[in-house]
Amino acid sequence: MEKPKKAPLQETKSSSDNITISLPNLSKFNLSKINLPLTLLVLFVFGTGLLIGSLYTKVQYLEKDSAPKVTGVTTETTGTAPAPSAAPQFVDAKVGSLPVLGEENAPVTIIEFSDFQCPFCRTFYEDTYAQLKTDYIDTGKVKLSYRHLPLDFHAAAQISAEGAECANDQGKFWEYHDMLYEKQGAQGTGTVQYTKDDIKTWTAELGLDSATFNDCIDSEKHTKIVKDDITYAGTVGVQATPSFFVNGQKIEGAQPFAVFKTMIDAELAKTK
Repeated sequence: MEKPKKAPLQETKSSSDNITISLPNLSKFNLSKINLPLTLLVLFVFGTGLLIGSLYTKVQYLEKDSAPKVTGVTTETTGTAPAPSAAPQFVDAKVGSLPVLGEENAPVTIIEFSDFQCPFCRTFYEDTYAQLKTDYIDTGKVKLSYRHLPLDFHAAAQISAEGAECANDQGKFWEYHDMLYEKQGAQGTGTVQYTKDDIKTWTAELGLDSATFNDCIDSEKHTKIVKDDITYAGTVGVQATPSFFVNGQKIEGAQPFAVFKTMIDAELAKTK
């Protein structure tokens, strides 16, 4: 499950081609005429046997191990349900500069580190976010803060994050957030490819001042804000998108609603 700003996954192949080993034809030698002590002769024969055995083993290994290997660190993840822990670790993660969704005095704070082009971040939006909003955010129990973590192998991730800041300048961050995931979801599954021009077209539907938004995103006005979020993600140990902190307790990956519910309810019980 993945570190930000690492190189994309790479595949390496082990060759399965047969290896031909040429050994001297010992039959041409008349060993009876070679003036070597018997011990040296035995060692020579024994050593040759070991060499042949080792090379044969290597050939067998290469033939069996011919499947492609994947190296590197995953940087986006569906997530695995967190294992119970007697002593869970908490991180004092802070909300970012974007507007928090929910009531200011909500007892549970969720901080999300996400990438707008990450398909698993979209999975969280499609499968979990709506119920989380209905059951906990809209009822005043939870507030949600979004922080940027665009991954460098998603071509549109950085510009999408900067566009979010431009939309926020006009008071439309969460509308932009929802719209961007909806537009990608309508195009299919997996990582959806789109451009800055697509973002400009889509955001025109949000009632933004298009000229102002376009100037903002073209000028890279908010590049530093996004970069600062990336740096901050590293300081709190975020290694994958999406990642969340529920009152400081980490959830990694596009977890189902039930995982969030269990953790939120446990936090709410502490306030009673």
